[in-house]
Amino acid sequence: MTADLHQRVGRLSLEDKARLLTGRTGWVLHAAAEIGLLPITVSDGPAGVRGTEVTQDEHSASLPGPTAVAAAWDTELMERVGRFFAAEARRKDVDVILAPVLNLQRSPAGGRHFECLSEDPHLTAELGAAFVRAVQGQGVGTCPKHFIGNETEQERTGYVSRIDERTLREVYLPPFEAAITAGAWTVMAAYNGVDDEVESSTMTEHRRLLTDLLKDELGFDGVVFSDWAATRSGARSADAGLDIVMPGPDGPWGRALVDAVRAGEVEESVVDDKVVRLLRLAERVGRLDRDTTSAVAGEDERVILREVGSRGHVLLRNEGDVLPLPDSVRTVALIGPNAVDAHTQGGGSAHVNTGYLVDPAEGLREVLPEHVEVTLVRGGDPRRLLPIVATEHLTEADLTLYDGHGEAIDAPEVPGGAFHIHVQESAERAGFLATLTLAEPGTHRIEVAAVGAHTIRVDDETVSESDRRASVDDILQSRHAHPDGPRVEIEVPEGSEPRTVSIDVDMEVGDFGGFGRGVIVQVRHASPGPTVEEEIQEAVRVAETADVAIVVVGTNDEVESEGYDRPTLDLPGGQDELVRRVYAANPNTVVVVNAGAPVLLPWLDQVPAVLWSWFGGQEYGHALADTLTGRAEPTGRLPWTLPRDHDDVPILDTRPVDGIHDYAEGVFVGHRAYDRDGIEPHRPFGFGLGYTTWRIDDAALSTPGTTPGNDGLVTDAPTVTVTLTNTGRRPGHHVVQVYLEPPTEAGIPRPLRSLAAFASVRVAPGRTVTVDLDVPPRALAIWDPVEHARRTPEGVYHLAVGSSSRAIAHRLAFKVR
Repeated sequence: MTADLHQRVGRLSLEDKARLLTGRTGWVLHAAAEIGLLPITVSDGPAGVRGTEVTQDEHSASLPGPTAVAAAWDTELMERVGRFFAAEARRKDVDVILAPVLNLQRSPAGGRHFECLSEDPHLTAELGAAFVRAVQGQGVGTCPKHFIGNETEQERTGYVSRIDERTLREVYLPPFEAAITAGAWTVMAAYNGVDDEVESSTMTEHRRLLTDLLKDELGFDGVVFSDWAATRSGARSADAGLDIVMPGPDGPWGRALVDAVRAGEVEESVVDDKVVRLLRLAERVGRLDRDTTSAVAGEDERVILREVGSRGHVLLRNEGDVLPLPDSVRTVALIGPNAVDAHTQGGGSAHVNTGYLVDPAEGLREVLPEHVEVTLVRGGDPRRLLPIVATEHLTEADLTLYDGHGEAIDAPEVPGGAFHIHVQESAERAGFLATLTLAEPGTHRIEVAAVGAHTIRVDDETVSESDRRASVDDILQSRHAHPDGPRVEIEVPEGSEPRTVSIDVDMEVGDFGGFGRGVIVQVRHASPGPTVEEEIQEAVRVAETADVAIVVVGTNDEVESEGYDRPTLDLPGGQDELVRRVYAANPNTVVVVNAGAPVLLPWLDQVPAVLWSWFGGQEYGHALADTLTGRAEPTGRLPWTLPRDHDDVPILDTRPVDGIHDYAEGVFVGHRAYDRDGIEPHRPFGFGLGYTTWRIDDAALSTPGTTPGNDGLVTDAPTVTVTLTNTGRRPGHHVVQVYLEPPTEAGIPRPLRSLAAFASVRVAPGRTVTVDLDVPPRALAIWDPVEHARRTPEGVYHLAVGSSSRAIAHRLAFKVR
């Protein structure tokens, strides 16, 4: 078929070929009817398939976040999730899903931590490859991202990651290698540069990694997409190995690429190769010659999302078997900001618009018997910004667009008090007029925010002026999601008529580069209400008389999002104080942590039960209720390490220094660093309890071949056979984990213990099973920075078999000669 693809390319003019290599829109590629190429559609997808400009406002299934799925440590479950993604993609007429995210959770402060799978390269590689196989097995493409060294959101569009070759090869490349081995059809090049090409502004210009490594050495025959608005050069990025510039229709290629070819700066054969890769992708997804795509049968979304949510839950503590909730419970105090407003998905490109959401109260009330009383109280608002104004207060809202001469040219409909409206090229300025009607007596708080140059007036008084022009960085750094604005207090006297407040925003239409031109305004409002202290006191009163208090704490979209990292791992607001005081009022307290990335839990070893529930997607409340009541088991294990204190975190400050993000820790990422430094984490990597008990009875080792071959790898690495017994009274899943302990070698520091194999095993109560775990040959090898090749050092190795990186039941020795 390759020869046919080249023949098709040969029928196109240089101008036509160049046109195909930049998106037609933000999500759709160009067609070329003369060679049978139909338009290919891509969509954001780490936690749900959002769709295109046409469909992204329609219902999209919101899945538990990628880390939540990874917490099950189950490749078969990940494959089910992948097949569901494929069905969602075809329902939305999407050909390529921009997922999975294969960057590592190098720092718990990372803003996109929740989009990644794990801090561990092996766990990330195995689960990422399973997702790729499952999705593409249904004829839908995947796009592993962000290649490579993209582990911080600080200065995200301009920093250079300094990663030595050994660290790159042993830690950050393996997940992408696994995805390519699994057959990935596309890969996304990241915003950042990498070490040896410091002048490179993005990975889109890194020839050594895109062409020499990815395409030539690893044999990747697919398409390299740019991250959105990452491409900033013409000839240099074209020669480096980038294939498609996104988004469209504008960008640095187009006519400039044609001119570069004619000037001899880029060989036309380089352009031809890019178009061949595009046609190969079209053939794979059913968009060549005729539309051969078809619907993919998927599981019922309510059923699979509910099950996946509970499978990922991690039980961190359960003293006295507080969970699952006993049948004797008659009153439940459901407390916490995330009990009232659960954070079910992270911010940024992973966000989807779902048609419904099950909150914790709804989930519990559905699962618990009718006679059980559930009382819901918040216990304080931890947010920095006020909530978006409710529609009943917004009695008027009008937007008018003006051209460069000040003439009104359009009046788009405003969908409420917060909007991001894309506008036509001729629009230069915008005027927004709104009226708020406030009836409740007391002090009302109002915030008005606009992105870009503006003047904001409240009741004819200027409260904010700015001449800072909007740019693409407002989108890339997520400033558009939570723009700052002045806070104004409005007093409504007791017994008075409702008060009207006028809002007038005069602003410049923002130019967001590849994301188009638009107007972004938010009107936020809070009615008079109790203080945080008063809300905590109410929570304590409710908890005192309840059989059980369930406190749901966590982060929110101000804290965890694409575009920025976290300055602290503390829970926002007064949530730690809320937990302490509720527990003091009711010793039968369960704490649920609704967060995607690690937060410090200073009360973890005091309260009876703590359950980590992640970002649970649209079925969050059902999955949580199933786990709390025992309808489902929390089968999750931590895919990252939970720190006890900020000082224990190996990498907390993610800010580049002089534009350089230095991976000075080398191969010691995540749990490997805790082992190296002798630090006891609050909960170790791989930790998780359940509702039954386990015993690893025995572990045996077979070593059919442990002599390295010419490629530096042993011919056939060991297989570990583990005998496991469910010693409890319930069926359950146990994750058997195998860690490699290498021999010491002067000059080559290695992790004391690194994950080498794992298996999630379901066992009936009282039953004993055996499971075989194959250790991949590469687990034994290192990348030799002198020889620039892999080799397996001689010496005595150990395989540690256990239930976490710190809970080891058996150690098995073998020798490499």
